[in-house]
Amino acid sequence: MSIKLGVPSKGRLMEKTFDWFAQHGITLGRPGSEREYAGYVEGIEGVELVLLSAGEIPRELRAGRIHLGVTGTDLIREKLGQWEQVVDEMKPLGFGRADLVLAVPQAWVDVNTLDDLDAVAAAFRANHGFRLRIATKYHRLCREFLRDNGVADYQLVDSQGATEGTVKNETAEAIADITSTGDTLRANHLKTLEDGLVLQSQATLYRARGVDLNTVSLATFEALIQRLGIN
Repeated sequence: MSIKLGVPSKGRLMEKTFDWFAQHGITLGRPGSEREYAGYVEGIEGVELVLLSAGEIPRELRAGRIHLGVTGTDLIREKLGQWEQVVDEMKPLGFGRADLVLAVPQAWVDVNTLDDLDAVAAAFRANHGFRLRIATKYHRLCREFLRDNGVADYQLVDSQGATEGTVKNETAEAIADITSTGDTLRANHLKTLEDGLVLQSQATLYRARGVDLNTVSLATFEALIQRLGIN
């Protein structure tokens, strides 16, 4: 049985992951066609590369169809309830950094903190008859963050497109979204709340907890972890 390693199938996350493994003497590669989901591994025996979207990797780890996977902290914690019981965080890889933040219109000059947002949300419901809408793709993380910080009078609305545009399009009053530079927020006349950092995310190597390794694959796993410099 081979160790199955799930890696993002395209873009900078794939390239950076390939580079990181190469720095440890392991070459990952993809076949010529982007429609193929199996890659190749050179430099260590018994490891099979599976190419997946970053969003699929948490699901495949939970199902035990891959043993190791590289994906964002944000995706693991959003898609896996009680994630610590499902995966082990093996190593942050130092790239793919982004922050999940709460942002409101720059025109809300008196709204700079979560306490301000809570007060505005209560007034918004009283004035409009429905709760202030926060557009996001990260429902679990956003809901837990707002609960822990005492913000109650809101509703989350799903955003599958450009979240930053929902305020301008009047389908939401605020947003919770991933940003690396803040440029897109500013371009859409939004500002991050001073205490609105929900999560700092980066590409991380995870291990599926629910998979039993046989003697052969356990030896391969231990050899791989040693090569990668993971204690």
